[in-house]
Amino acid sequence: MNPTLLARALVSSGMLTLSLGGAALAAPCRPANPCSPRPATSHTNPCAAKNPCAAKNPCAAAMADRVDTGLVLRPKHYRPYRGKQSDLVAYGKRLFGDTALSSNDLSCNICHQGNGAFQHTFAQPYPHYVQMTHDRAAVKAVHLDEMVQFCMVVPMAAKPLAWDSKELAALTAYTASLQKGFRASGNPCAAKNPCAAQRH
Repeated sequence: MNPTLLARALVSSGMLTLSLGGAALAAPCRPANPCSPRPATSHTNPCAAKNPCAAKNPCAAAMADRVDTGLVLRPKHYRPYRGKQSDLVAYGKRLFGDTALSSNDLSCNICHQGNGAFQHTFAQPYPHYVQMTHDRAAVKAVHLDEMVQFCMVVPMAAKPLAWDSKELAALTAYTASLQKGFRASGNPCAAKNPCAAQRH
């Protein structure tokens, strides 16, 4: 094959990049941190299919489609489940590690173990701005129980929990307990992102 045509094919496939000087360097698509906020104008990750680390990163769940706000925002006349706070926190902790809540074998804890994948805004009182909900549903401020529902629908690819369910109340209570001890510092995903050290 003509060397020029071969180079063009490799560049278009993402397997080859060219420097300004024209030297070719074989490399996979530049790894990106799937836990970081996505550009508001981007609906797909063009590197996803070529990112050799994506499958190892539990935060790299596909999130290409817009989310129906009717699934994730509080309904009218919302009455959450009420129970003893300590019992809800304990139950929520169990649910946080339960992969049966998802359709893709994820649990809340897989992405959020050791406060991983929480953005710096997690330290702020709810409701507050969350990059993911803004990008995916144009929601400017979200309540914590709505954030739980959003995570159920998007990374965990499941149906939202019933708004008056003990499960939603428990996950919300446990997540609130995590928030109390959360301190934003740098990139919370870095330690768990196998691509983080490979940034150019």
